[in-house]
Amino acid sequence: MNGFRTTMLLAAMTALFMGLGFTFGGATGAMLALLVAVGMNLFTFWNADRIVLRMHDAREVDVRNCPEFVGLVHDLAGRAGLPMPRVYVIDSPHPNAFATGRDPAHAAVAATTGLLAILDRDEIAGVMAHELGHVRNRDTLVMTMTATIAGAISMLANFGLFFGHGSGDRSQNMLASIAAVLIAPFAAMIVQMAISRTREYGADRAGAEISGKPHALASALAKLAEGAGRVPNPVVERNPAAAALYIVPSLRGRGGDGLFSTHPDTANRIAALHAIAAEMGVKPRVASVPRAGAAVARAGAVPVTRRRASALDPHRRG
Repeated sequence: MNGFRTTMLLAAMTALFMGLGFTFGGATGAMLALLVAVGMNLFTFWNADRIVLRMHDAREVDVRNCPEFVGLVHDLAGRAGLPMPRVYVIDSPHPNAFATGRDPAHAAVAATTGLLAILDRDEIAGVMAHELGHVRNRDTLVMTMTATIAGAISMLANFGLFFGHGSGDRSQNMLASIAAVLIAPFAAMIVQMAISRTREYGADRAGAEISGKPHALASALAKLAEGAGRVPNPVVERNPAAAALYIVPSLRGRGGDGLFSTHPDTANRIAALHAIAAEMGVKPRVASVPRAGAAVARAGAVPVTRRRASALDPHRRG
């Protein structure tokens, strides 16, 4: 069902893009719009991972400088039947994670130091299994293509009024162009967010199956949603389109299963994970004892360089 829904949403976005091009320039405008979209998609297809990781100033880590975290991802990738992805750490108190890359052979997963500081090992495993679920489901490519088309729609809408309005009655064409400028980017945003929300539920299920710890993933989502709502995310403040990348909303109020939500409601995701746990026959999780330093700099008050590390913190700060 999720695959069918995603296919229909992508088809709707493509039709919207082509219709916008036709509105502004007739058949020629539609063809030019398609060529632009193809060029953007090709560029993004080959460079999406580098663009996203550079945007976050992410640092690649390996078994030499981050053995426990990288080893955990290696074990999860094996359980998922995936090639070992590249592993990155983002030096930020904002607790979140994401996956990127055009396919499983060129995938990367990243987590912030804020996430590593507030979650225990099982919860981190659940989160990284979720991100590997995105990789296995090829969500990273789907979301990249959707974001690219949405960007092309916005670009075409912004320039449409200045570069022709098709043939026929000029006043009618002008009204159609104005409507397109107002409606098309809004519709593209809704479609993009709908695809993101659909994919998160699928990745939650995949993460539960890969890690075997659905309750730990549910616990992680609760902690991350609360923390991400308090600690600012400079990347999203600079580029709001990046909000759909993360495992939880990067700003409070951006979840909730509504038209303007970048993610499903966290409570609904947690309930779904508990139902999955029941299907798997997994018993409820015993809460872990908080570690010294696990109370991650409330609202980011303690600088990253002074925060004490979790068991998987690659910086080993203490």
